[in-house]
Amino acid sequence: MPVGVLLAFLAYASFSMADALIKVTGPTMSVFEIAFFTTSFSIIPAMLTKRGERWRDLYKLRHPWLVHLRCATAITGTACVMYAFTHIPFADVYAIGFLTPIVVTMLGVLVLKEHVALHRWLLLIISFLGVVLVIRPGVRDLQLGHLAIFCSVFLAGVTTIVLRHIAPRERRVSLVGIQVFYSGLFNGTLMLPYFVMPSPEQLAVFVGIGLLGGTGGLLLIAAARRTPANLVAPVQYSQLIWAIVFGAAFFGEYPDYVAVIGLVIVLAAGLANVLTEKLKIVWKPRLFFFRTGL
Repeated sequence: MPVGVLLAFLAYASFSMADALIKVTGPTMSVFEIAFFTTSFSIIPAMLTKRGERWRDLYKLRHPWLVHLRCATAITGTACVMYAFTHIPFADVYAIGFLTPIVVTMLGVLVLKEHVALHRWLLLIISFLGVVLVIRPGVRDLQLGHLAIFCSVFLAGVTTIVLRHIAPRERRVSLVGIQVFYSGLFNGTLMLPYFVMPSPEQLAVFVGIGLLGGTGGLLLIAAARRTPANLVAPVQYSQLIWAIVFGAAFFGEYPDYVAVIGLVIVLAAGLANVLTEKLKIVWKPRLFFFRTGL
């Protein structure tokens, strides 16, 4: 198994644990306050592993406009994801989030002129049908949290394409540090009207979310530099297992049998995407799913 795939598995496990902690905070705080504290703490892993890169070179960029665009879509998408996690069930958030590879694939074909094999299109369509079984629009009532995660899917697609293009050319301190700086300004300003002083327990949760999210982000950047994205992207489906386990164990969320069938379909299609990929692939700009946070 390629190193990038293993790194991606670890990254998504970290993200899933961070998502569970986000849900623990509930809707008692604004998403901007949650994002401010957690994103601020997420810089710690990057500071500990910068490996010779200097923070004073933060703004020495080769593609400044693309870096800023990536920050804007990532920060906005993160707010959408956090709102969704604190307002709708775990499985719903992940199921809709799993539409991101479809958006990424379409953008990759249109923007990066990527070639995608027919069987991969079929597997993505199967994944989409599995998502439909989970959320069942028209049968179940959709809430604002569902709209938020739909928006994050599009934003994640844009973030992915931009990051995939700039990741091999920009410093890691730039990719991580600039986003954290902008996130602090954006979320710090918007949280002020609804600011609630966090308790020591809540602050500890924020630290945990930040450390897990920051570590996951660094692992995904490392995966993007080592392995083609059509191998890395489907690994996000491993979060289905975490969604069911955490949802049931900590939040009393038990998907019905139709939703379980949908989740199994999504998982099977995602794994098939990984297992049927040929390993001898020319390294070039390819698709890559990057979570809309760090």
